[in-house]
Amino acid sequence: QEALMEIRFAENKDTAGILTLLKQVGGLHHSIRPDLFREKACKYGPSQLFSLMESSDTPIFVAVEEDKVLGYCFCQVQVTEKNPVLNDRYCLYIDDLCVLEGCRGKHIGSALYNEVVRYAKMRKCDAITLNVWEGNDAAKAFYEKMGFAPQKTVMEKVL
Repeated sequence: QEALMEIRFAENKDTAGILTLLKQVGGLHHSIRPDLFREKACKYGPSQLFSLMESSDTPIFVAVEEDKVLGYCFCQVQVTEKNPVLNDRYCLYIDDLCVLEGCRGKHIGSALYNEVVRYAKMRKCDAITLNVWEGNDAAKAFYEKMGFAPQKTVMEKVL
């Protein structure tokens, strides 16, 4: 009998699995832009993860199967209010979405993303936003498949 994958909010017991994935993302970013990203970097440590998990404004979703973390999606609620230029807006920002190497291509990322959409609608968000690094072609293709389109382009001239 095949185990069922569950998408849920991250819990303290998921920390080790999340840290493994964070290191995979760090390695990918370093391979794409070693001039920007440190080698073997991990964006968050255990205590930061606990703080993020406790806040309703920084939900972390995990895809788990038999308590093994197969993927995650870090989100941040971003509110724009009373800005002199921008309209009021309530967005859910995807800070990071990762599926464990060896588990990709099994629609885990899509399942995580669909749960994020459900959550964003429940929170009455106007949009879901994210950033993708140039050179991360697989992520860019995934987000385009999910219906994302460029909002703005950040450009640089390395000196």
